[in-house]
Amino acid sequence: MSEQGFVCRGCGQRHGGMPFSYGAIAPQVWSDDYAGDESSTLEDELCIIQAEHFFVRARIVIPVLDADTDFDWGVWVSLSRANFERSLELWTTPGREQEPPYFGWLSTEIPVYEPTTLSLKTHVHTQPVGSRPRVELEATDHPLAVEQRDGITRDRVQEFAELLLHP
Repeated sequence: MSEQGFVCRGCGQRHGGMPFSYGAIAPQVWSDDYAGDESSTLEDELCIIQAEHFFVRARIVIPVLDADTDFDWGVWVSLSRANFERSLELWTTPGREQEPPYFGWLSTEIPVYEPTTLSLKTHVHTQPVGSRPRVELEATDHPLAVEQRDGITRDRVQEFAELLLHP
């Protein structure tokens, strides 16, 4: 593996670059059936399902020990109505990153992990205006929580690429 790409163990081909970020376009429970529902909406950063379930788009940042950049999972996290409303209230407020973290449930299935990543407990840390919140996973022995805590290597980043680019 080099800075210019890697030879994929899955297909044997050389791929240019190394993706250090993947993201979900919607929470796992979103369905196109909700698109016509007036009480549901899916936007770039926010999602509401039937005026009962509230989600924000966020980032799980994982240190890459042998690289100059971190790895980033773009995920959705469910929040309580009160925390969702509070995050909207502060959406464009400078200094909002001083807000205490919100409790949430991870609402994205990241297919490279077993057991499932759905419903892992999280703390959502608001970032400065214009930046997505950061997710801190509860300190458990789930592989995703371990990787967030301990970091990964570029070989693991390559493994993600091989698994996700060649489903």
